[in-house]
Amino acid sequence: MARLSYLLLSALTVLGASASSAVLDLIPDNFDKVVLKSGKPALVEFFAPWCGHCKTLAPVYEELGQSFASSADKVSIAKVDADEHRVLAQRFGVQGFPTLKWFDGKSDKPQDYNGGRDLESLSSFVTEHVGVKPKVKKALPSNVEMLTDATFTQEIGGDKDVFVAFTAPWCGHCKTLAPVWETLANDFASEPTVLIAKVDAEAPNAKATAKEQGVSSYPTIKYFPKGSTTAVPYSGGRTEASLIEFLNENAGTHRAVGGGLDAKAGTIEALDAVVAQYVQGGSLASLAGDAQKAAKGLKQKTAEYYVKTIEKLQKNEGYVQKELTRLEGLIKKGGLAPEKLDDLTTRSNILKRFVASDDGKTEL
Repeated sequence: MARLSYLLLSALTVLGASASSAVLDLIPDNFDKVVLKSGKPALVEFFAPWCGHCKTLAPVYEELGQSFASSADKVSIAKVDADEHRVLAQRFGVQGFPTLKWFDGKSDKPQDYNGGRDLESLSSFVTEHVGVKPKVKKALPSNVEMLTDATFTQEIGGDKDVFVAFTAPWCGHCKTLAPVWETLANDFASEPTVLIAKVDAEAPNAKATAKEQGVSSYPTIKYFPKGSTTAVPYSGGRTEASLIEFLNENAGTHRAVGGGLDAKAGTIEALDAVVAQYVQGGSLASLAGDAQKAAKGLKQKTAEYYVKTIEKLQKNEGYVQKELTRLEGLIKKGGLAPEKLDDLTTRSNILKRFVASDDGKTEL
């Protein structure tokens, strides 16, 4: 997030919301004014940043805030970092995370919310209490592939790593997972060899597949490596970060939260080792020869970029820093197509290997 000026930061603190979120951020200084004395009802989530269930709820709760943003004069969707503002958690008897409480805007005695943590359940609860309906966004085309008995066998065991969630329409945990799974599919939309998929385990055209895969509870998540029909069960966290980490480790990808690439994308260890010798004082002449040898036989497309960078460096010692500055400027400017952003990030990652850090070490 860009660094905010003091005045803007102060303004946001008073308003209790971040610039990019429809969910109000509450702190001890504004809680009473916003929640207890406004005369306006509020649904408040008490969360902790380290809480796995809170991380899973986060995208659903944000979507809830967006759904009722047009009715902000009638109801508030808010949250409290109870780890940072423990005085508020203690004041309202919060003992576990996430805890959701409904305030009527007039008293300090909230009603506990004990319903489902999916968007449908939360929206219904708010509508029931204030009489306003959520404004549902027009859904964008999904990047999640719905598999059936017919298509499952076509996709599994082929040239793609397939990550599958087996779900059921009535399952609350599946509903909570749904927006996270959509986000994950968007994050990997630019990865041609990774497929994020779902199977409706109770649909007539997919029941046989779910039974064959031994699915007995929902959601069940399985990973199928390319070329294999044997599943690797997934039992990790259901947050975007946890799911991305698993895929990166198993599929060899380098995605980051939000869909961009991480700092290692495009880099090659064998060539990084050669470049590191140069950065630490080796000669440019030996760098060229060693890089050519190391790149020979490598299948990664980016090996060629290492070699080209060295060739240009031989002609102009200032090339790497100048080119890196140019690429980072284009990335910062934004407005790039995903494929172009991936390309620029990959090249920037490689160029950074040619630059020594402040302690004299290359960025490995």
